[in-house]
Amino acid sequence: MASLDEVRSARSGKLARLKELGRESYPITTTANIDAAGAVKRFATLVKSQKAVKIAGRVMAMRGQGAITFIDLVDDSGKLQVLAKEDDLGADAFAHLVETVDIGDWIEFSGSLFLTKREEKTLLAKSWTMLAKSLRPLPDKWHGLQDVEERFRRRYLDSLMDPEVKKRFETRAKIIKGIREYLDNEDYLEVETPMLQAQAGGASAEPFKTHHNALELDLFLRISPELYLKRMLVGGFPRVYELGRNFRNEGIDATHNPEFTMLEFYEAFADAAAMRDRVETLFKKLVKEIFGRSKFSYQGTMIDLTDSFRVITFYDLLKRHALIADPAIATREELALKASQFAIKIEPSDGREKILDAIYKKVCRPKLIQPTFVIDYPRDYLPLAKAKLENPALVDAFQLIIGGLEVVKAFSELNDPVDQAERFTAQEAKRKEGDKEAQTFDKDYVEALEYGMPPAGGVGIGIDRLTMLLTDTTNIREVIFFPLLRPKSD
Repeated sequence: MASLDEVRSARSGKLARLKELGRESYPITTTANIDAAGAVKRFATLVKSQKAVKIAGRVMAMRGQGAITFIDLVDDSGKLQVLAKEDDLGADAFAHLVETVDIGDWIEFSGSLFLTKREEKTLLAKSWTMLAKSLRPLPDKWHGLQDVEERFRRRYLDSLMDPEVKKRFETRAKIIKGIREYLDNEDYLEVETPMLQAQAGGASAEPFKTHHNALELDLFLRISPELYLKRMLVGGFPRVYELGRNFRNEGIDATHNPEFTMLEFYEAFADAAAMRDRVETLFKKLVKEIFGRSKFSYQGTMIDLTDSFRVITFYDLLKRHALIADPAIATREELALKASQFAIKIEPSDGREKILDAIYKKVCRPKLIQPTFVIDYPRDYLPLAKAKLENPALVDAFQLIIGGLEVVKAFSELNDPVDQAERFTAQEAKRKEGDKEAQTFDKDYVEALEYGMPPAGGVGIGIDRLTMLLTDTTNIREVIFFPLLRPKSD
């Protein structure tokens, strides 16, 4: 088998040969007037009229038989067989095609349609034009890219050779389109907030840091748009949403990528209960649009969204699955011991809430397969959420878990500037104790709250995890076209 260098050298020689023949290898445009699907759909009419058609596509197979060559030409719409005959192309043009064309090349063919003896719809070529000469061979069409890392590094080949990969990203686009349609129809305004922020806030995460030379100012890639979107509530916009990238300087695993896509939407005069209803409506709409029914399969289990989603409290889950007698009063030492029993590593700076969260994620969340709203979290767990009136030690918040994946986090937004300042102060204390993910004190945001933010509900949905769920995949890198990877050494 020829090496890659040998193949590339041979193809480069064919490129040089095309130039010698006076054939352009990378023309600026194409005169194609129909795609493969259109040719098949209008086949009878085009055959009857004998109208010449021009089609452009990538050569995915060539079968030579003396003075004729069959070519499988593929474009985004499908595949069409092309028959190149020496008698119809002319001796020189046919020889040039056989001599210089490889699998992977982009070609435009002009000719007429006919039906072969095997009743295959085919284009009889009268002329051909090279559109883009491929200098590297495509992966084996039967096996594609076998190395997982190489699949992610060369995703363009992965989607080219594997229809299921391409379909996955088409589904992702449908999910995003469906979300926008729902929110737009509900009178939400799509807005944009800063990616570069002087202070990273809105989530408990370590940010990426950068520097602006002209202003001599350190800046951070945003970890969340939350605090800016809520400033817009203050500014008189009652329903806003943003769908875009967030960046968190964290580890990479099956459900985390440092660069990821989030949807956040906020509604004045709504609370967590109202936002639960919105989330349930949205999810049922998306599933129905994508699958044509209210059920879909995830990792061998049928997920059913027909009925109302189940609701359970955070503490009840810990009692039931982690066997913590009373999570509300358990000491840090007791929780650390329980974590060790589940082989959960904790840091000296981790507080009670962080340990509870680690236990929940390891022990409880994987058991939540059917749609489940987890509600009533500890007050310090979510420093931007409003406390419950009947129990101020808890916040009015929820997460939606499906298939063991956290896909939604939401709560009634804290709009009391005094309470918010106290929460930020407590977070700052945790940062000083070594918690890099604790939130910072955002004075400008507290000032905005002092002008008055209406009661509001807010929702965050991880688009990547939602796509994982609806495409039956278990690794976030399968649904991000260009995931972050460690640079490959020479």
